[in-house]
Amino acid sequence: MAEKSEAKSKSPGKSNLRSSRPDFASILGLVVAFGGIIGGLVLEGGKVSDVTQVTAAIVVLGGTLGAVMLTSTTSALLGAAKSLKKVFFEEKVDLEAAVEEIIGYATKARKSSVISLEEDLDKIADPFLRKALSLAVDGTDLQELRTMMEMELTQAEQHAEVDAKVFEAAGGYSPTIGIIGAVMGLIQVMKHLENIEEVGRGIAVAFVATVYGVAVANLFFLPAASKIKARIHNDVSAKELMLEGVISILEGTNPKLIRVKLEAFLTEKGAPKKAKAGSEAANAGHAVPAR
Repeated sequence: MAEKSEAKSKSPGKSNLRSSRPDFASILGLVVAFGGIIGGLVLEGGKVSDVTQVTAAIVVLGGTLGAVMLTSTTSALLGAAKSLKKVFFEEKVDLEAAVEEIIGYATKARKSSVISLEEDLDKIADPFLRKALSLAVDGTDLQELRTMMEMELTQAEQHAEVDAKVFEAAGGYSPTIGIIGAVMGLIQVMKHLENIEEVGRGIAVAFVATVYGVAVANLFFLPAASKIKARIHNDVSAKELMLEGVISILEGTNPKLIRVKLEAFLTEKGAPKKAKAGSEAANAGHAVPAR
C-alpha cells in the first residue's frame, strides 16, 4: 500500500482537481416544488390559468427587484447575478486527488527541497494551491503564508455571504410585495361592487399576487441563498485541505504523516472508507524504517 501511494505521487500537478457539472438536485427541486403546487391546484378542481396573471408577476418581481436594488450596492447585485451559476451548477473539488497531488509535492520536496517544486507550479490547475505553493517556494515565512491564505479564504466567504444576502433580502421583500399587489387588486375590485360575479372573480385574481410573492420567496430566493452558502462552505473546506498540505510541506513533515492529517478532511466529506485505507497505508509506512 505504501509503495502504491508513493507511485501515485510521482507525477504531481498534472490533474485538474475542479470539475463543473449541472446540479440536478436544484433543477429537479424547482420542478418538484412548482409541479406539486400546480398539481395540487388541478386536483382541487382549479386551472393553471387561475394563477397565471402577468400583472401580478410584474408587480411582485418588479417591486422585489426595486427593493433589492435600494438595499444592495451595485457590486453586490452583480455578484449575486453571477452567483446564480452556483445554484444550478456544482463546481466540485476532487479531495482524494488533491491529497494525492499534495503528497506528491511533499515527497518531492522531502527529497530535493521545497525550491524544487518551482518547476511544477505551471502545471497546477487549481489557483489557490498554485498560489500557496508559489509563496512556499519563494521562501515566505510559515506564519505569514498561513495568514495571507487564510485572509483569502475569509474574503471568499464574505463575498459569498454578500451574494447570499441579496437573495435573502429578495426572499424577505417578495411576500410583502405580493400583499401590496393583492391590496391593489382589491382596490380595483371595490370599484365594481354592483356586479357580484365580477367582485368574486376580481378577489380571486387579486390574491394571485400574494401567491406569487410567497412562492418565489420560498421556492427560489431563500433556497438559492442557502445553496450559495453551502457551495462556499464546501469550497473553503477544500482550500483548507490544500493550505494544511502546503503548510505541512513547508514544515518538512513526513509525507505519510501529511496523508494522515489530510485524510481527516476526506472523512468529514463522507469518504471514510478510502480515508481508512489511506491511514492503514500510512501506518504500514511507519512500520518500515526510513531510508
